[in-house]
Amino acid sequence: MTRQLSFVILSSALLSDGGFAVAQGIEWRDPSRHSVRFVTVDRDVRLEVLDWGGTGRPMVLLTGSGLTAHIYDEFAQKLTDCCHVYALTRRGFGPSSHPDAGYDDQRLADDVLAVVDQLKLVKPVLVGHSMAGGELTTLGSQHSDRLGGLVYVEALGDPRDNMSVDPEWMRLLQKLPPGLQGAPPLPPDYSSFAAYRARQTRNDQGAFPESELRQLFEAIPDGSMGRYQASTDAINIAIGAGQKKRDYSKIRVPVLAFRGQVPRPVDEELRARGYQPKSAEERADIEAFNRATAAYFDRWVSNLKSSVPGARVVDLPDGGHYVFLTREAEVLREIRTFVAQLR
Repeated sequence: MTRQLSFVILSSALLSDGGFAVAQGIEWRDPSRHSVRFVTVDRDVRLEVLDWGGTGRPMVLLTGSGLTAHIYDEFAQKLTDCCHVYALTRRGFGPSSHPDAGYDDQRLADDVLAVVDQLKLVKPVLVGHSMAGGELTTLGSQHSDRLGGLVYVEALGDPRDNMSVDPEWMRLLQKLPPGLQGAPPLPPDYSSFAAYRARQTRNDQGAFPESELRQLFEAIPDGSMGRYQASTDAINIAIGAGQKKRDYSKIRVPVLAFRGQVPRPVDEELRARGYQPKSAEERADIEAFNRATAAYFDRWVSNLKSSVPGARVVDLPDGGHYVFLTREAEVLREIRTFVAQLR
């Protein structure tokens, strides 16, 4: 059971110059220059919407699962030179409403469209990370006439065609030598928000903005971090159950996609890890695992490109899942170019 949010989000008027949060009596100021409003999208459901301003086409940033709009507190500000940038916290997370239902792809997409309608955004670009690919695909399929473009950020993975639920892939994974299963990341350091961010950087994940961490975790009076508080297990399970297989066939707007997790060829992977297979059988197992993994990633891209032939897929190897944090400059450059070419 997650605890109630331990800080107060103040009115948009107070937050327009950065704002501050009060975490158990400790004042902390959010340095991101956004305003905050709450938009009603359904009966008794309001979503937190951040607005950084900016000039040009409207852009709406959507987050991965488990996160809030503040994950973009540093990234979004850097796009205000080409767009008027917004981000929203989906239902069930952070300060947005936490209803008992409405966590399937369709309802979550409808929530985004309700925000677009109420803000009167014309042909916005939707940028979605990870699970937000479901919302992008649903909206692109049903409302291409209302959108300017779609940007998938590590969001092409198909929840209904995924290696994590493939018994054969899991069997091959378990047969890999320990050195090829990947070194386990260093455990999180909850001693302070700064220490947690430093550990994320050491794990090559990309450090979350402190404002996001304060949304996700309790702030303890001694400066350490407490339990995850942004949502509940039940909501995350409901979201997973409500995701649909990706079908891009009805999308009629330009698409840009980023991949930060890109499988390496077998020989390259072995060289990178300095590993020599101990037998022909072990090498065959490694090659089978690499082929099985690449097949998923190739199929996800093929699924998109067969329906949207002009889609641009940008690979940023070793960028990881949070590629917009780890390879920020390249992602920003590609997004600016994409927006500039839109009609």
